[in-house]
Amino acid sequence: MNSALFDLDEELKKLPDKPGVYIMHDEDDNIIYVGKAVILKNRVRSYFRDSTGKSLKIRTMVSKIAWFEYVVTDSELEALVLENNLIKENQPKYNTLLKDDKTYPYIKVTIGEDYPRIFMTRKVRKDNARYYGPYTSAGAVKDTIELLCKLYKIRTCTNKYNSDIFDGGASVEEKMGNACLYYHIHQCSAPCLGIVSKEAYLRSIRGAVDFLNGNYRPLINELTDKMNAQAEALEFEDAAVTRDLLESVKAVAQKQKITDTGGEDKDIIAMAREGDSVIIQVFFIRDGKIIGREHYYMKHTEQTEDNEIIRNFVMQFYAGTPYIPKELIIPAVIDDMDLCADWLSQKRGSRVKLTVPVKGKKEKLVELAEKNARIVLQQDLDKIKRNKARTEGAVKELMELLDIEGISRMEAYDISNISGYDSVGSMVVYEQGRPKRNDYRKFKIKSVEGPNDYASMNEVLTRRFEHGLSEKASEDKGEYGRFSRFPDLILMDGGRGQVNIALEVLDNLGLDIPVCGMVKDDNHRTRGLYFNNVEIPISRNSEAFKLITRIQDEAHRFAIEFHRSLRSKGQVHSVLDDIEGIGPARRRALMKSFDSIDEIKAADVDRLMQVPSMDRKAAENVYSFFREEASTP
Repeated sequence: MNSALFDLDEELKKLPDKPGVYIMHDEDDNIIYVGKAVILKNRVRSYFRDSTGKSLKIRTMVSKIAWFEYVVTDSELEALVLENNLIKENQPKYNTLLKDDKTYPYIKVTIGEDYPRIFMTRKVRKDNARYYGPYTSAGAVKDTIELLCKLYKIRTCTNKYNSDIFDGGASVEEKMGNACLYYHIHQCSAPCLGIVSKEAYLRSIRGAVDFLNGNYRPLINELTDKMNAQAEALEFEDAAVTRDLLESVKAVAQKQKITDTGGEDKDIIAMAREGDSVIIQVFFIRDGKIIGREHYYMKHTEQTEDNEIIRNFVMQFYAGTPYIPKELIIPAVIDDMDLCADWLSQKRGSRVKLTVPVKGKKEKLVELAEKNARIVLQQDLDKIKRNKARTEGAVKELMELLDIEGISRMEAYDISNISGYDSVGSMVVYEQGRPKRNDYRKFKIKSVEGPNDYASMNEVLTRRFEHGLSEKASEDKGEYGRFSRFPDLILMDGGRGQVNIALEVLDNLGLDIPVCGMVKDDNHRTRGLYFNNVEIPISRNSEAFKLITRIQDEAHRFAIEFHRSLRSKGQVHSVLDDIEGIGPARRRALMKSFDSIDEIKAADVDRLMQVPSMDRKAAENVYSFFREEASTP
């Protein structure tokens, strides 16, 4: 819609006295906010009334509104569902949003089948099957299923039973000959072939279901007795296998801590926040046991009340999860609490309670979840603080060392070749101490032959900044260029010589950009910085030193990676490839035996024959090739 044609006062008058959803747009037609209203007329008009009670976030959002639209619904519940769907689809800037969108794994037991299967799924359907979960780790689910297969030999495949073998009177040996690998490794009893009776298989299924329901004690006792009996019979290998199974069962039992003798399904939700950082912690309780926990990040939480954040989390999270428990235990009363419960009940197909505990076991569980949320939040804040020190803090240290201001973008360059063959250049970019990989660039050296890093660097820098100047001129005409952003500091992988090359290029192009060299010691480690004709010492323990080292390593890695990729694609061509009888193996041997192409040119036939894999004919071909090349006008 053309916002210039939108008459705000007139559109406000047209708002209906009905429930619905309103959608706010900015001047670029982006959806910036979605809200629900019991009465659209009252809710939308409230945004545009002068009021001192509005938060800064709401005032800022209102100032961005160019036009709005709305959808009338038959009920407030319909409006709630539509609001949530539109928020999830459009991710508006001023709505509080759930950052995570995870699909959790479940264990499915197809108890409606003649020979039930057990497998992992991420979709819960209304079918004749039993689901266990959600679990927060797919690895844990796979480990549990593998353990059940070892314990009870339950099938996981979709194979139908083979009637010719199953019903045709085949011998046990014939059946075993048709069994799959899982039967032979003792992880399936092969019901598809009739090797196990239906009654025995269903007993195994009942045992597996008891296990998934948390009834571990009978199995632990059974395995313990079996292990002891095997040990007494001197069947030590079998006893070791049983012992390992027993330890696996105990490990699973330990993870599922009993928290409620009622044995109901419920989720415990708590929140921790510091400034604009908000984390929601959820404990998943199934059959009275904690089967997992997970934390979630919320964004756009500035100046948003805690209860509104919780409400937005509940709506967005449970709109996407396939399983809804009987009860959600939350830390505070939220808006539309009864409405949210009705919506959750519709999704579940039976009544769902939203509970705010004030004392007792449930309140203790909320406290526990909140403590976990605070631990995760503090770990994240500490990590952010450390990352800030090693990035922005390191840049600040570097500015103090060099006594210059305003460093944000840094570029570093490196040259890579093999014994002088086919040089390539790399340019890496860091902004605020972080790599900006989209701005990395690669160069094939075109004008330099042989191992001349200074000349190669001169070419790379000249091409880079000439491109940039050309693109800056184009930008005046409205065109965008890849090289048009110039650095605040250039870092050279070397001292005075490399710095002077860069300064010469910049001077020729009329550019004034600081250039700093990374001076190395005898062990090829950075010992200081070369800047303004002075070597500046730098502490190896400083964040600035660590940042420079990372940049140096990254430029080197990027150049080598480019050279390697060209070699793998056959794009690197050596002059040796033009010599008859010199294939890839002999070329590599020559390159290892000589430091440069000039040494190969100067070698006589006897010296060339000392190279592994070289015979006299090949050595003579190399010798003659360079003599003929030298005599060619």
